[in-house]
Amino acid sequence: MRQSSIFGIFTGLAGATLLLLLFGHPVYVAERNRLAQEKRSRVVQELQLTDLCLFTEARYTRHLSQADLFSAFQDHPMAFEHFPSGSLVLPPRHLFKGFHHRHGVHGEKH
Repeated sequence: MRQSSIFGIFTGLAGATLLLLLFGHPVYVAERNRLAQEKRSRVVQELQLTDLCLFTEARYTRHLSQADLFSAFQDHPMAFEHFPSGSLVLPPRHLFKGFHHRHGVHGEKH
């Protein structure tokens, strides 16, 4: 048998094994994941948690529904954003409405 044939067989078997693991593992752990999700849901209900904590850097990016509009500028009104996560989160939609109306910006209605 040629070396290229051995390599082809080995590569094919390795690929088939990876595909089996890729699609078989979720089926294998589905029940355990479902039980863990139910447990987390009970904890959230018991502790009465509010929002998902997306970022851990600043208080105004931790819980977006709890943040006020001025906490990002707490050091100085013209201060730049300290944390990178602040640039990933858009301002609330109701702030865009006034901007589009005042500046005549056409496009998607918010």
